[in-house]
Amino acid sequence: MIGEGNRGEEGIVKMEEDVKENKIVFMWGYLPGALPQRTPLLCPMVVRLPGKDGTDGQVWRDVCGGGCGFAMAISASGKLITWGSTDDLGQSYVTSGKHGETPEPFPLPTEVSIVKAAAGWAHCVAITDRGEVYTWGWKECVPSGKILGDLSVGAGYEKDVLERQSSSVIDQASPRLQAARSTGGVVSNIEARGGGAESTKRRRVSSAKLAAESSSSSDDTLSALPCLVTLNPGVRITSVSAGGRHTLALSVSDMGQVWGWGYGGEGQLGLGSRIRMVSSPHPIPCIESPSFGKDRAMALARGSASLEGHGSRIPGSYVKGIACGGRHSAAVTDAGALLTFGWGLYGQCGQGCTDDELSPTCVSSLLGIRIESVAAGLWHTVCISADGDIYSFGGNQFGQLGTGADQAETLPRLLDAASVENVNAKVVSCGARHSAIVTDNGKVFCWGWNKYGQLGLGDVIDRNIPVEVPIENCTPTNVACGWWHTLLLAESPT
Repeated sequence: MIGEGNRGEEGIVKMEEDVKENKIVFMWGYLPGALPQRTPLLCPMVVRLPGKDGTDGQVWRDVCGGGCGFAMAISASGKLITWGSTDDLGQSYVTSGKHGETPEPFPLPTEVSIVKAAAGWAHCVAITDRGEVYTWGWKECVPSGKILGDLSVGAGYEKDVLERQSSSVIDQASPRLQAARSTGGVVSNIEARGGGAESTKRRRVSSAKLAAESSSSSDDTLSALPCLVTLNPGVRITSVSAGGRHTLALSVSDMGQVWGWGYGGEGQLGLGSRIRMVSSPHPIPCIESPSFGKDRAMALARGSASLEGHGSRIPGSYVKGIACGGRHSAAVTDAGALLTFGWGLYGQCGQGCTDDELSPTCVSSLLGIRIESVAAGLWHTVCISADGDIYSFGGNQFGQLGTGADQAETLPRLLDAASVENVNAKVVSCGARHSAIVTDNGKVFCWGWNKYGQLGLGDVIDRNIPVEVPIENCTPTNVACGWWHTLLLAESPT
């Protein structure tokens, strides 16, 4: 968010206030290593910092979600705290470190104070109080200062690594579903949910292959230790988001410029092409993007005055929020316009079709509705408006859209379930296939995939509408979903 991360007197006072507040972190879902028996956590459980009294003189500042099987949060002293495990399938290289049941500071330089962090499937990224960015994990996700060419001319080794990573990061859609290009508002999920015996077999073979290759590969080959990202002189980053294999960063020093790096084969880096790899941070042209949405006529038919006088210019002066999904991205401008780009197979770009969007494209069906924030999952997108309404679109195989059905939506749909009828959402987050919000009166709702208890409702039953998670004796203030788990930050009255 523009204006955050200032190091002046106001920022120091705010930090001291954060330290004094009694903040609690809850976790639930799949975090192997968080408990000795490595079982999913079906209900919210308090996470304690190490020490005799569970705090070691520290308190929590914020939650950051985490990646596949590991969690991340930030202590009031600016330490990035991690726990869980990255050992499943031999993937210890995912975060260049192994984590057990005890939350511990991640080994970053001792002088670094972290204010925000994010994790994708295979990499992590963190911002310091100086606006600097550290990142680590899979080497292809860590900037190296060069741009690789198209996949067709890539080196054999790089192609092999990418194919192995792709098989583990994203469940591939069936050939028939990939061939279908719908232009309606709803897509059938018969193919997407089941996938068939052959598809299941392919996924098992891919997982087995990944396990064998990972165990025989050294961490030096596939992973990179934390490194400082090189940006233009004077650039200060205030927000980051990590997707399956790409990263977005938002800067305050140059009026909300979005930077991107990593894999961009489906357009998730918004550079107007299917460039395979961007290995150094590149500015993404959001506000001046030539693409203004494919359903502009629909917005006009709704009587939206926002289009008048704008021509093809996206409403707003700068970007104030960003989100990365598995292979797609989203951004929100200061005028409340929502932009999406990247993979569109399930309608997760909200453009009324299933095409990929190679450049930031305004979701014109939402023009006239001021969007405040956005989150993205593996195949879906959820955003909230200034009025606290919730809109979702994309894949819905496990109810992650919260619409009460299992059909995908290629256009944003307002959630109208009775459970959120009088709810004003203030915070939104997405896991791989589940979603969560925190309301203005301190309630938390979850919905979607629940195989590992990531909804925190005491069972493993999927939900296709938002359901309140019972949190007693404290007030939730922030929620952050990992791929298969959820973290909640709450304030205790004592």
